[in-house]
Amino acid sequence: MVRVTHRPHYQVPPSPAEQFTLLPRYPSTAVAILALLESKKADFKPSTIIIEQYRPPVEKYVIELPAGLVDEGESAESTALRELYEETGYKGDEVIDSSPLLVSDPGMTNANMKLVVVKVTLDDYPSSPKQNLDGDEHIVRRVIELDSLMDELRAYEKRGFTIDARLSHFASGWELANKFSKVAKSS
Repeated sequence: MVRVTHRPHYQVPPSPAEQFTLLPRYPSTAVAILALLESKKADFKPSTIIIEQYRPPVEKYVIELPAGLVDEGESAESTALRELYEETGYKGDEVIDSSPLLVSDPGMTNANMKLVVVKVTLDDYPSSPKQNLDGDEHIVRRVIELDSLMDELRAYEKRGFTIDARLSHFASGWELANKFSKVAKSS
């Protein structure tokens, strides 16, 4: 990691806001994993997995999608399958989609990631598979129905958790798509 000071031509001393961090560059530095869970049981509604994890930079527990760093020589898609298994214990059946390279906060860092959508078929839900966490990881996972995801995030926020922007954006999009589809059907 390299600390860089950006100096615009019109200002000699840099302000703290103009200092940012450069991360090592691979085709993708990280992945976020949107696991789409299906079950052979008729009463199971489409769901996803969210995690609770303490994040020192914000000094709070953050609610987010499973995610991880891409190892050198590894693809974003293989990282997503590996990290999903390690953090949640769930094994992905297949990668459904992989986004183009995305930046998280281009005004502050060059950190980038891909959103990888993974299909997971459950045979015996609600049993939870064993997580395969690294020794220093403490991650709580939850399976949440997609239709109640935004309500769950609002409840987390009321309890003092911080919500990751990517997860919040996805939940907002899902909620809006459902609202607009209901409006379209009633027209």
